Amino acid sequence: MISQLLHETDGKAGIATITLNRPERRNALNRALVEELKESLTRAGEDERLRVVAVRGSGPDFCAGADLRELQEAVQAGPEASLEDAQALGDLFLLIRRLEKPVVALVHGRALAGGAGLATACDLVLAAADAQFGYPEVQLGFVPAMVMAILRRAVGEKRAFELITLGHSIDAETASRYGLVNRVFPAADFDRECEAFLADLGTRSASALALSKRLLYQIDGASFESAVRAGAQVNVIARLTEDCQEGVRRFLDRSSD
Repeated sequence: MISQLLHETDGKAGIATITLNRPERRNALNRALVEELKESLTRAGEDERLRVVAVRGSGPDFCAGADLRELQEAVQAGPEASLEDAQALGDLFLLIRRLEKPVVALVHGRALAGGAGLATACDLVLAAADAQFGYPEVQLGFVPAMVMAILRRAVGEKRAFELITLGHSIDAETASRYGLVNRVFPAADFDRECEAFLADLGTRSASALALSKRLLYQIDGASFESAVRAGAQVNVIARLTEDCQEGVRRFLDRSSD
């Protein structure tokens, strides 16, 4: 079967780039693509040379959402097939959250429905100024159910309710104000700016990135006291890593000069 993904690894920079490669279908998410994406993310997570994973789309768009032809086939096959299909996408979102390395969405063109969900599920989102985001499922009588837990955390209840019930598309600057996007770059400079951002992130300690990501999501929904206690435990683990001990030595050496 022809791969629907492109996977590039820059071991020296510590960056893996995974590209959705169905431009003729605006990179719509079918079951095969979702499974390939999970496999590619898992491989990147296991590669000790890597610190950062980037996800982007080929052609004019990041991702237009679910492949509606396949979705219709699942509906016709019955509730069990639909549940299996939905859980496959949910498993992808959970994998992104559990992966120790930061996963960064590089969004150009349109990121709609499941495509917006995929971007939202990533740890960081970089967007071209002409990018469009939207959760238009309601316009089809559908619900952006798989991304709702993440969206609610990213933008808050009121904003999430507006996005999922109106289904309007928003531009990159608006998405940034809402908290969906971390950086907006001019479209003409998008690739160069993303490369610089990823390279900068890739210089960070792999152990510190992994521990930071784990703790950030671990304390979601925890009480204040529980979150502080969890932070203390991660603090101790971080102190024992080679990266931290080396970093402290470098700082002390500079201070003594």
